[in-house]
Amino acid sequence: MGFEEVYVTPWEAEAFVDYDKLIKIFGSKPLTEREVELLKSITGELHLMIRRRVFYSHRDFDRFLEAYKMGVKCALYTGRGPSGHTHLGHILPWIFTKWLQDKMGLEIFFQMTDDEKFWHGEGGSLEDYNRLAYENILDLAALGLDPAKTHVIIDSEDIPFLYPIAVKVAKKITFSIQRAAFGFTDSTNIGMIFYPVLQISVAFLPSDIYGERVEVLIPAGIDQDPYWRIARDIAPSLGYPKPTQIHNKLLPGLGLGGKMSSSKPETAIYTTDPPELAMQKIMKAFTGGQPTAELQKKLGGNPDTCPVFKMFEMLFEDDDKRLEERYHLCRSGALLCGECKAELAKRVAQFLKEHQARRRAAESTINKYLARHKFSIAKSNKSRVANITKSLINSV
Repeated sequence: MGFEEVYVTPWEAEAFVDYDKLIKIFGSKPLTEREVELLKSITGELHLMIRRRVFYSHRDFDRFLEAYKMGVKCALYTGRGPSGHTHLGHILPWIFTKWLQDKMGLEIFFQMTDDEKFWHGEGGSLEDYNRLAYENILDLAALGLDPAKTHVIIDSEDIPFLYPIAVKVAKKITFSIQRAAFGFTDSTNIGMIFYPVLQISVAFLPSDIYGERVEVLIPAGIDQDPYWRIARDIAPSLGYPKPTQIHNKLLPGLGLGGKMSSSKPETAIYTTDPPELAMQKIMKAFTGGQPTAELQKKLGGNPDTCPVFKMFEMLFEDDDKRLEERYHLCRSGALLCGECKAELAKRVAQFLKEHQARRRAAESTINKYLARHKFSIAKSNKSRVANITKSLINSV
């Protein structure tokens, strides 16, 4: 597969791609044992997404961890474009982000980009996407993110937090940079052209909120990397630390190729799906198996291209030994696709049953996650003024 054949953007992406080539294309670094051991020295154990390199690429993850060990203030940042209900592909990086929060005691800044989805979408009002932002917060609560340490920014409502930073960010970015990074054209609406400025601004928001340099780690799919490359380029000139990233592979959909996507609802498992419906979707899933049971037993299957196996690998099998056994049973033909699907369907149904119960219980807690109820704009602006004053004094 040549570089030109690897198709990954913030809005469209393939799941089964050569991730080693993506590292070269994006100019990031592979996650090595050095970073893994550094993380383990802090957390005491490793999440399955690290052990199996679901998170596989980074930018300065080691610097972030070293800063944390030195007592430097650190925070996490990730987000969601609320175009519909949340599916398993969306929550994959959130699960890991929660683990980091639990193990390292970090605060999370979570951006809900209802504005981006309105500008980019082909239908739906801003009010529709705003409503979905609130609905999607229920999934953060159901996953167990700490409301005291998880601060949700909803772009269309919380712009006072972002705009003072966005003004400075926007001046550093030209249209040619946007066009090269995101593929914008003369027919792209100016909302979408401006939007990256807002996503970049949240990476700098913790420093303004707390009035000191805050090291920020962004766990997210590598499809979001263009935003952070720009953010890292301009951060020093704005007086902010370069945001760091750790990139995850994309969870495949249940169809033939492609990441799990809301544009193909029949191949996605939503957190709101009735468990019975999710089981039906899984039993109809494309697999890496042979056309018939006889051929499967004779030739074996290919778990490396199987979305069913990938769901075990990335989310639903914590035991490394059992996962390896499943892999070899598939390869040898001893495990038939129907059996594998049935086991996954059972596990997913149980997850959804428990997750949906937690979602219902969280309906009265949404306000606890909103940044506007925890941080005042006045305090944020005061931090900015203090930093400006400090700079003026130092320059005299």
